[in-house]
This record gives sequence, C-alpha cells and structure tokens, in this order.
Amino acid sequence: MTSTTTFQANPTLSLPPADAKVRVSTFMQKLQADISQTLEQIDGAGKFQEDVWQRPEGGGGRSRVIRDGGIFEQGGVNFSEVWGTDLPPSILTQYPQAAGHGFYATGTSMVLHPRNPYIPTVHLNYRYFEAGPVWWFGGGCDLTPYYPFVEDVIHFHSVLKQACDVHHPDYYRVFKPWCDEYFYLKHRQETRGVGGIFFDYQNGLGQLYRGPYSDSAAAVESQQIGSLKPRTWEDIFAFAGSCANAFIPSYIPIVERRQSMEYSDRQRQFQLYRRGRYVEFNLVYDRGTIFGLQTNGRIESILMSLPPLVRWEYDYKPEPNTPEAELYTTFLKPQNWLK
Repeated sequence: MTSTTTFQANPTLSLPPADAKVRVSTFMQKLQADISQTLEQIDGAGKFQEDVWQRPEGGGGRSRVIRDGGIFEQGGVNFSEVWGTDLPPSILTQYPQAAGHGFYATGTSMVLHPRNPYIPTVHLNYRYFEAGPVWWFGGGCDLTPYYPFVEDVIHFHSVLKQACDVHHPDYYRVFKPWCDEYFYLKHRQETRGVGGIFFDYQNGLGQLYRGPYSDSAAAVESQQIGSLKPRTWEDIFAFAGSCANAFIPSYIPIVERRQSMEYSDRQRQFQLYRRGRYVEFNLVYDRGTIFGLQTNGRIESILMSLPPLVRWEYDYKPEPNTPEAELYTTFLKPQNWLK
C-alpha cells in the first residue's frame, strides 16, 4: 500500500466544550466499571485486582486485572488519564500544529484471554485526546478467535455495525476495513483475527479515514464517500460512547455459547501458539503500547494485554483439512461478514 502525506487538521476545527475532559473521563471510568462488573459476574470465580497509580509528569490511572478465573485465564480493564507538556513524536507526526501546547489524553482499554480455546480473545480501546486547538476521538474493538464459528463472527460484527449505524450510515463501511488494516501483522502477512471496528483522529471534519495509506480498502471507501457534513464534538462523543457500550452485547453472548465446550491438549497448544501473534502485534505495532511507552506510562498497565502463557513454534504449518487450517484459509481473510 502507498503511504499518504501527513494529515493536516482543518483550521476551522471548533473548540471542545469547557467540560469536555470531565465528561469523557467520567464516561471512561464508568465504562471500566461496567465491563469489570459484567466480566466478574459471567466468570463466576475470578475477581479483579485493582491498582491505582500516579504518573509523575501528570495524571494517572486505575488498572484492574483478573487472573485464574473460571473463564478468563487473564485479562485487564484499564482506565488512564494523563497530561503533560511534551507531546509524543507519534502525535506530532500526525498533528504538527499541536506543537507547543500541553496535552490531555484519557481512555479505557481492555484485553481478555480466556482459557478455553473455543472462546475468542477480545480487545477494546476507546480514547480522547486534546492539545491546544487539536482534539479527537479514537478507538475500536476486535475479535481474535482460535477456533472460529461463523455465527459468532457475524454476531460480533452485527452488534458493532448497529452501534455505528445509529450515528451515520457510512461509519461501519469505513471503520470495519480500517480495523482489518490496522490489526495486520505485516511481517506475517496475516490479520490478527476477524476484526471489528477501528477509527482514529475523528474530530467531525473531512473524510472518515485518517490512516497512513491512500490505496487501502478503508481509504478507497472513504474517498468514494468523500468529506462528510461537519459533525460536532457532541456527535463524535456520542458515537464513541455507543461503540464502547456495544462491547458487552457483542462479546458476552459468544462467551456464554462456548464456555462449556470441551477441548483437548491439541486445541490448547494451538491456542498458545496463536497467542504469539497477539504478543508480536502488541509489541511491534500497537499504537496504544507505543503511546504509553513514549509518555512514560505505567509499564505493568501497558503490558497487561499480553497473555500469561504463550508458545512459538518454528515454521509451523497446520495440517490440511483441519480446523486449525480453516482458521488460516477462511477466517484470517478480510471479508464482509454481514453479506
């Protein structure tokens, strides 16, 4: 794919409301609380351990981790709220006009690693950023199954599409392929899972796609749609909130369907091998990990997304005509799951 030039913020971008930071922070903390409570209820045995931390440069967060539960081998639901004067290079590359301004960033992120190989790993992250005249919302949610079931993938995408469609009929059309693009391991030439939605730098102006490529599927869809009618800060906040609140109805029914399925050591070993892809992506490409490291975030919270057990195998090839092979031949190919 061909890289685009740096995205320039529209100079007519309106300022966020005076209470923007308080409102978004309150929402993100409630999102963390709602997800944590629901996960404890469905797990039945595990409880979240909470750590409250402070960042010397400004701000802090609240990390919650569940381990050795009835369903979740390990998972974390983190809230963070940080501010400072030194903008990370990853932000200045996209928005050079933010230089010279202090920044504020808040968000909630989550990764769950179930023990049963038939229950997918899932990731969520929704965030808000301000720096002087610049603001945006970003985030998304994606599913990483090991032994996928078509009905589960369709359910997951359907719920996320409904959350998008409430706010604009073209959101899912762009944010779904953007997710496929983002959660792609270039060195493996494969997607991490079956996707979901992903968006970034959304400030209500211009085209929807703000990624690094001009010829990707998401970029082409966005170009065909063109610049949307300007949307307000309130519009984008409401959209991000709907997507975040869609997590529980999109994922929990899948857990309920698969939690009692029996599995053998073969399925467990394949799950551990495929978890290696998760580690590779998060340490090499994940934007949240990079931002956290560049802003001197709490390392335990940044790396809580990594699974407790994982394995690598040299030059692994799945046996033909097996469920493991089907993952590669069918489910790791970006496609329209709702056709």
